[in-house]
Amino acid sequence: MDKAERKYLAHYLDANPLGANPVTNATNYIRLGKDLEEYNEALNPDVTTTKNILGENNVTHNGFDVSSDVDPFYVYLDSSGNPDDLAEKIAYIANNRMTNTGCKTTKVDVLVNASGTVLWAYREEVLVVPNSVGGNTSGVQIPFTLHNCGERVSGTWDASTKTFTPTSSSSSSNSGGSSSTGTG
Repeated sequence: MDKAERKYLAHYLDANPLGANPVTNATNYIRLGKDLEEYNEALNPDVTTTKNILGENNVTHNGFDVSSDVDPFYVYLDSSGNPDDLAEKIAYIANNRMTNTGCKTTKVDVLVNASGTVLWAYREEVLVVPNSVGGNTSGVQIPFTLHNCGERVSGTWDASTKTFTPTSSSSSSNSGGSSSTGTG
């Protein structure tokens, strides 16, 4: 069994609803990853462990508070000197100190195999929160954090059109836990 290479796990962010003049009737998914050496979703599980009077462990899992950092995120300029679409919108959010409205969009996570077959795809609402504007001599950076808001659905992904299609009956959320009791 071969290990899946990191390049086969893709993350797309819809730039259309972000920043000024949001577009909500179409999507513009842009793949994250250029210049990122690492990108991880921190699941941040909410787990509580207590001991009862019998010395047994009681474990309660209350869900997840998922977030991920995109750091560094470089601003690239096109031939006319304008930033690319995603960088322009994230800069607008940061420069105008926007909260909620203009910061909410969707992210699609896709895993493909070496032949390009989609193994799974999930879409979820996220809030885009810039952390800083600046950088060093390597270029202008606007690192940001994606805070997952729920409404996670599975579906299919068409890489050629960057289109996500939800599976008809799939839905899950970041909340809802389970409880189990085990002996300690």
